[in-house]
Amino acid sequence: MDVQVILAVSNLGRTLDFYETAFGWPRNDRIDFANYVELVPPDGGTVGLYEKSGFAIEVGAEPVDISNGQVAPAYVYVRVEDVRATVASIERAGGRPLSPLSRRAWGEEAAWFADPDGNVIAVAGP
Repeated sequence: MDVQVILAVSNLGRTLDFYETAFGWPRNDRIDFANYVELVPPDGGTVGLYEKSGFAIEVGAEPVDISNGQVAPAYVYVRVEDVRATVASIERAGGRPLSPLSRRAWGEEAAWFADPDGNVIAVAGP
């Protein structure tokens, strides 16, 4: 099984810069579209960034506009080896802090951030 997450974004270049700075994941070089980029985390799966107009055409529905500090109603949960270093990278990239890094009830340290488009990403480590 392979899981692919695709996020609707309003400015592909800006959001791509965010994810490349925050995580350093390489691009899938087999994908060459002006409105879509795929990033490949080291442990499998992919994260796609799709400009909203193309996203809408592909799925047959317009994604919601997220504004005024709102966030998307779902999040991507990423487990990393060094959660503190990743939190620092996300902060450098301009991620908006939502929930600070702390020990969670399930035993991991985790923090939540919003990307430039209000998509939520959580990072966690042991």
